[in-house]
Amino acid sequence: MTAYILMGVAGSGKTTVGQRVAQELGLPFYEGDEFHPAENVAKMSSGIPLDDTDRVPWIDAIVGALNAKQSTDAVVACSALSRFVRERIRSGLEEPAKFIWLSARPEVIEERLRNRGQHYMKAGMLASQLAALQVPQTAQQVSVEQPIDDVVARVIQIIQGGDATLSAQS
Repeated sequence: MTAYILMGVAGSGKTTVGQRVAQELGLPFYEGDEFHPAENVAKMSSGIPLDDTDRVPWIDAIVGALNAKQSTDAVVACSALSRFVRERIRSGLEEPAKFIWLSARPEVIEERLRNRGQHYMKAGMLASQLAALQVPQTAQQVSVEQPIDDVVARVIQIIQGGDATLSAQS
């Protein structure tokens, strides 16, 4: 099993792209937001950024779900903004994790966040997300400033191509 982690700031399209990629490849999809404890959601809903201590139970829950249920590849939407989070995922999984970074200019992401409605991560939290982002050195980067069909096709190409840079440290 390889977990393909679609990472990036809120509003980068992790869920939308991840669901489409998983459906097209016939793989399970895991929405990282569903693994946040209630305390994290309350904190973020109040506009308070999470710190690494807050992220530990969230990441451990994602890792636990993947280890418990997977015997095949999976697509996971998970911000994984810091090296700490990426390394905790890698060290906890029984199988490899490969990161694909969905990125765009901040103004593009901010516009998306303003238009997405009921999600607890609002546009005002983007600055804290960008500040928390430790740019991965080896994850494959995909710009989401192109049509969604092109983004999905590129991510599928990366997964099917087994790009060697995905498995290195990031």
